[in-house]
Amino acid sequence: MQTIEQPKSLTEQTYDILLNAICSGEFEPGERLNQDEIAARLKVSRQPVNSAISLLKANGFVEDTGRRGVVVSRISPEQFLSIYEFRSAVEPFAIRLAHERMPADAPDEAAAMLKRGWEAVKSNDPHLQIAVDFEFHEMIYAWAGNDTIQSSMRTNWHHIRRAMAVVVRGVVSAETSWTEHSRMIGALMQGDVAGAEVEMKAHIDRAMDKTVTLFSNAESAQDAP
Repeated sequence: MQTIEQPKSLTEQTYDILLNAICSGEFEPGERLNQDEIAARLKVSRQPVNSAISLLKANGFVEDTGRRGVVVSRISPEQFLSIYEFRSAVEPFAIRLAHERMPADAPDEAAAMLKRGWEAVKSNDPHLQIAVDFEFHEMIYAWAGNDTIQSSMRTNWHHIRRAMAVVVRGVVSAETSWTEHSRMIGALMQGDVAGAEVEMKAHIDRAMDKTVTLFSNAESAQDAP
């Protein structure tokens, strides 16, 4: 029997809209968020906007800057290094749990996911590519059957998505990512859990090296006279 899903509150809807605008680059790092303008644009009162901004602040997407009010947080290499270090430990473990707990229809789900991934590669649509990339990793988290992994990685993935949209686009090609995804799934479906773990860690470490290097270079260029 299906359960009835409760409609999202105005605060939740406002949060989702603002988060998507930040992650897609519509609101750029350092840009001030004017609560009155946002409320007027979304046709809501200031209360859900203020509540949504408080949640964004708690999750590190916006910050107070005194007289300027609330601005979109800047992207730092240190932040993404910590996220990727966390991923490097957690996601290979998720692979091992997925091997132990994956559902009977996992091969069909994996085949459909890889098909969507390669279609996204051909689309040359970076937003679609980022979305499907997240779907792939979330499939692994779901197979792992660990709610803590799923919930913590959802928040982290919003930061990763933001990096990909604002800075990293084109550094690691979508084709390279899905080639690595395919090898990972191939090993997992063949029962080679150690090989799948190695593929996952290499996939994350490669993205980490390129992301942190690019952010460091961008930060150095901003600081240069």
